[in-house]
Amino acid sequence: MPNSRKAFLRGAAHALPFFVVIIPFAMLFGVLSAEAGLGPWETQVFSVAVFAGASQLAALQLMQDQAPLLVILATGLAVNLRMMMYSVALTPHLGGAPLGIRATIAYFLVDQSFALSLAEFEKRAEMGLSERIAYFFGTVAPITVIWNISTAVGAQMGRAVPESWGLDFAMPITFIGMTAAMLRSLPHGVAMVVSVGLTLMLWAMPYGTGLLIGAAAGMAAGAVAESWKERR
Repeated sequence: MPNSRKAFLRGAAHALPFFVVIIPFAMLFGVLSAEAGLGPWETQVFSVAVFAGASQLAALQLMQDQAPLLVILATGLAVNLRMMMYSVALTPHLGGAPLGIRATIAYFLVDQSFALSLAEFEKRAEMGLSERIAYFFGTVAPITVIWNISTAVGAQMGRAVPESWGLDFAMPITFIGMTAAMLRSLPHGVAMVVSVGLTLMLWAMPYGTGLLIGAAAGMAAGAVAESWKERR
């Protein structure tokens, strides 16, 4: 079996445990999309075009609030700024790939494919470029399939959920669950306190724009705290 094929299959196998999180998250997005008035095909196109769970939920909430398109796009960008850091971290390993492949990698770059790939590349320094590319796409192939299937199932389920059930609470709880596990150091905590505190202070700003200010301030505070920690 060629090394690239082995790397692809190894990546796919490593991604399977993430199904425990991906399936309910994607189904939740499908259900909430139906609650927001999107049809099954609109939901599916939305999921394929964006392919970024956190920003999809944020954009969906703003769409329900009838926010301007610029605000929706800015919020999605703010939520996905971490992808820039992911790209920088993977550049030494995948930067030699042709432009078309790098563009495809950028589309499929998600939390799971990044974490698995970086760990594997650092563990197996002897991997060639073709093997690293194959491994990356191996990690994301099953995730992409199960994400879109689960989104479709959720969209169909959402049409059967009575409005009286009120699923509005599900979105903030989902974000809390996603971010709580990421608080692993003092700079993380500082960023969280500043962003949450400022966002709450600016709650009256239209279309949730206080969130953008809070996010920017939180990132800046986290960077200052990280710099201080390194000097110490």
